[in-house]
Amino acid sequence: MPGLYRVRNGIDVFDPKFNVVSPGADPEVYFPYTDHERRLHGLHDELNDLLIGGAGGSPVRGQYVDERKPIIFTMARLDRIKNLTGLVDWYGRCQRLREIANLLVVGGALDPDRSNDHEEREQIELMHELIDQHDLESQLRWVGFQSERNLVGELYRFVADRRGVFVQPALFEAYGLTVVEAMSSGLPTFATRYGGPSEIIEDGVSGFHIDPNRGDQVALALAGFFEQSAEDPGYWEKISRQALARIGDRYTWRLYAERMMTLSRVYGFWKYVTNLDREETYRYIDMFYSLQYRRLTGGGAPRTR
Repeated sequence: MPGLYRVRNGIDVFDPKFNVVSPGADPEVYFPYTDHERRLHGLHDELNDLLIGGAGGSPVRGQYVDERKPIIFTMARLDRIKNLTGLVDWYGRCQRLREIANLLVVGGALDPDRSNDHEEREQIELMHELIDQHDLESQLRWVGFQSERNLVGELYRFVADRRGVFVQPALFEAYGLTVVEAMSSGLPTFATRYGGPSEIIEDGVSGFHIDPNRGDQVALALAGFFEQSAEDPGYWEKISRQALARIGDRYTWRLYAERMMTLSRVYGFWKYVTNLDREETYRYIDMFYSLQYRRLTGGGAPRTR
C-alpha cells in the first residue's frame, strides 16, 4: 500500500507527479439514446438491415429467428486478448441466456483469407467453429468490422432502444474506450475487471465487472440481469441512468480538457520549484565534497570560490 513501501529501483508510480487523465468519448457521436432530436434516424434502415436483414453488402453470418429478444452487443478487434470468441463460447454454453437474448458480434473479417494477421485468422476460424459447435446460426449475428463512427454511435443507441447490453469481455483492457462509448449512449455495460474498465465502472451501480476467466458465471450474470429487467423494467433504466451519470461526472472531453490544463499549470510550478531545490542541493553536496571528500579521493586541497 502507498506509504508502506520503498522504491529501490524504477519509477514510483504513486508519486504525486504521476497522474492519469482519462479521455471521454466524442459527445457529437456518442450521446444518450434518449436524446431523440439528435438521433441519426436516417441510419436506422441501414442498421436494421445490418442487424436483421441482408446486411446491405456487409459480410455477416447468422440470422435472428426471434428479433424481439434484447441484444448482447460486443465490438472489438478480433484477437485473443479482446476475447470475442470467449464471449461467444460463454453464450453458446448457457441455454438460459440463449433463451433470453440474442448475441451481436461486430469485429474482424469473416473470411480468414482476407486477413494478413496470423492471430486474427486463428480467431476467425475459431469463431466459425464455435458457431457451428453451439448451433448459434439463429441466435447470433456476426458482422464484420465497422469503421464509420456515426454508424457505430447510432448502433449503441439502436441496441439500447431494444433494452440490450454491451459486453467487453477482454482478458485485459488497458483503458476501455468502447466501455465509455457504450455508457455515454446509456447502454448498460458489463466489462472485464482487469484493467481500465474496473475504474470506469462502479460495479453494480453504473455497470458490472466481469471475470473473463469465469465465463459460466458471466453468462449467468447476464441472464440474471435480463430476467430482473423483465420483471422490473425500471431496473434496466436505473443502470442506464447511472451509467450516464458516471460518464458525466468523470469521463467527458470537457473534464479531460480542464484536468489537462490544471495539471499543466501544476507541473509547471512543480518543475520550477524542483529546479530551485536541485540548485540548493547541488551547492550543499559540492560544499561537502570540497571540504571533506575531495582530499580522501586524492583530489587535492579543497577548491575555493
